[in-house]
Amino acid sequence: MLVIGLDGATWKVIQPNLENLPNIKRLIREGKAATVIVKGKPLSVPLWCSIFSGKTPEEHGHEGFMINDQLLHRDDIHLDFIWDTLAKKGYKVFALNIPFVLPPYSFRVQYKPVGYGLPETEEEWSEELEEVTKCARKILEQKPDLLCVVYTLLDRVQHYYWGEKEVAEWYQRVDVKIGELLKYDTKVIVLSDHGFCDFNEAKIKTLKRAVMNGRAVKGDHHEEAVIITKNIFMPIKESEDVYYAIQNEFKV
Repeated sequence: MLVIGLDGATWKVIQPNLENLPNIKRLIREGKAATVIVKGKPLSVPLWCSIFSGKTPEEHGHEGFMINDQLLHRDDIHLDFIWDTLAKKGYKVFALNIPFVLPPYSFRVQYKPVGYGLPETEEEWSEELEEVTKCARKILEQKPDLLCVVYTLLDRVQHYYWGEKEVAEWYQRVDVKIGELLKYDTKVIVLSDHGFCDFNEAKIKTLKRAVMNGRAVKGDHHEEAVIITKNIFMPIKESEDVYYAIQNEFKV
């Protein structure tokens, strides 16, 4: 089973560009596509934590990368994630570049996240796309029971380029890499933690100001997240349902 996370991916970009996203288009045609409405703040850290732990943000309480100016680590989060649950049952499970801590977390994988998990430049976005894919393919060649992998770059691209042609171009590049991974598995979930919109249209601002790292911010997070599944029995209506959908496939 393969779970591909696309941080910040949105139907607002995918739907009008489907003809240029052949792998996502085929996955939608062969599977099921829906929208998950995020409740509360559409923030990546708590949402990725919910997606892979099965707990709501209120239940797990993990809100950000830091507490009292100290970076949190995996051991500071007292939860079993889906890879922990399945590994205890003897399954061959891997997690790659999951951004609920900084740098993003990997399970049973040696991987150094690009830009410490916050890629900021086009060069770093390209590097993340290539390196995550290369690492994921090596894992998939081992025929694991489950691989969960997340690409973070679309979130940064959309913060800086929302409303410009560059956004669709990066989606196309991501689609190519998704196609490389889809060759390895028939049970698939592709999802985002939240969607995206114009900065001024965001119901809940996730950034305090319209400047980040000295650059103008044009896009912000939106509550409508993407979910696409293929050969997954359980419907996914909430972020935390992803955990239970995976668990259900493995009958644990």
